[in-house]
Amino acid sequence: MRLLLMGPPGAGKGTQASRLAETLGVPAISTGDIFRTEVAARSPLGRQAQRFMTAGEYVPDEVTNEMVRGRLNEADAAEGWLLDGYPRTLDQVGVLDDVLSASGHRLDAVVVLSVDEDELVRRLTERAVTEGRADDSEAVIRHRQQVYREQTAPLVEVYEKRSLLTLVNGSGPVREVTDQIVGLLHGDAPARS
Repeated sequence: MRLLLMGPPGAGKGTQASRLAETLGVPAISTGDIFRTEVAARSPLGRQAQRFMTAGEYVPDEVTNEMVRGRLNEADAAEGWLLDGYPRTLDQVGVLDDVLSASGHRLDAVVVLSVDEDELVRRLTERAVTEGRADDSEAVIRHRQQVYREQTAPLVEVYEKRSLLTLVNGSGPVREVTDQIVGLLHGDAPARS
């Protein structure tokens, strides 16, 4: 299975990605993990990414795309994968389409975790306190939610037109959300949003 997991910051993507990957028997792949691995390996792409990350800037699509392309072509991803954090732009959608086409595969589903913004702010504020991230004020968190909505809306539209989109209410207990996603992927549960 080849699956995208999308959702705003605080929706539980990382938690669900690891649970779903184990359940589905595929690797959970996040762009953050790819960046850290490439930077630690001091690969040419990792060195490029590190320059941007150190400056607090987004890693450009060209670098991100090549890292993701390389990761999806690794042996453990041959039978499927779960991508978290990619694609984030329409250009990245095109690159992912090319990677899939070149490998003779297709995307099976796009799961979007939906959580009320006030709940997201609560979760992220609590996380900021427990992780000692004083810079994550409510205003900053709400701004990140707005940026996510603006960047992601076109992607959601693309995948909805392709009949790949599944909206899942990510507000419930972790296990219930996982069970709901697995049920939807196997066609035996109604979608909730």
